[in-house]
Amino acid sequence: MDDPMENNPDHRELYSLVQSLHNHLDVMAEFPILKRRLVLHGAASPDEPSPSCAEQSVTLEDVRRELGECIRCPLHAGRKSIVFGEGEPRAELVFVGEAPGADEDVQGRPFVGRAGQLLTRIIEAMKFDRKEVYICNILKCRPPGNRNPQPEEIAACEPFLIRQLATIRPTVICALGTFAAHTLLKSEAPISVLRGRFHQYQGIDLMPTYHPAYLLRNPSAKKQVWEDVQMIMQRLEMRGKERSHAT
Repeated sequence: MDDPMENNPDHRELYSLVQSLHNHLDVMAEFPILKRRLVLHGAASPDEPSPSCAEQSVTLEDVRRELGECIRCPLHAGRKSIVFGEGEPRAELVFVGEAPGADEDVQGRPFVGRAGQLLTRIIEAMKFDRKEVYICNILKCRPPGNRNPQPEEIAACEPFLIRQLATIRPTVICALGTFAAHTLLKSEAPISVLRGRFHQYQGIDLMPTYHPAYLLRNPSAKKQVWEDVQMIMQRLEMRGKERSHAT
């Protein structure tokens, strides 16, 4: 029998929130070191003693090993590569996109096609080298024909995105496009409404903006994206000054 919660459009957002909670609990159960790390940063309930340095040493390599040769959803059957993410493990800025495309699937790297080349130019315009930021996607495997991610696919991948972001603990997250923004913010608001202002994700500043692939089809939106990334640059500069004054 079909699940009425999942299939009724009126309940879709509630279903997404419930599924996200299950994902979060699964993360905490399967990866207790991460829970201690989240407590340290104020992103989980402090229901246990402060962790030692050894207990805080979760790395992106740990998360990648936990992902393994993933078969948690049907996308594994058609993939060439798992596209986990790449960049600086302690980056101040993380870009989160939607899913790998054909070029990414072949190379096993995020954002290397035409949209990726545009993202690289945006990063360079922000006075960063691509190696200085971290880039990943909601999904780690390519959907067939580059179709939109399905809720069950997001549910399977989201725990690993949670772990990536908790491990990196950036100053700012830039959510590229509708699916990244909706997944991270648990909102159904249009990206046109969400962009242009900061939101919060586990105590981290998050700026939604248009996906580079959208910009290739709608060049006039580049002005709005540039406004968004300028706000990110200003926020990073402000946080850097705050850290300098605190030391």
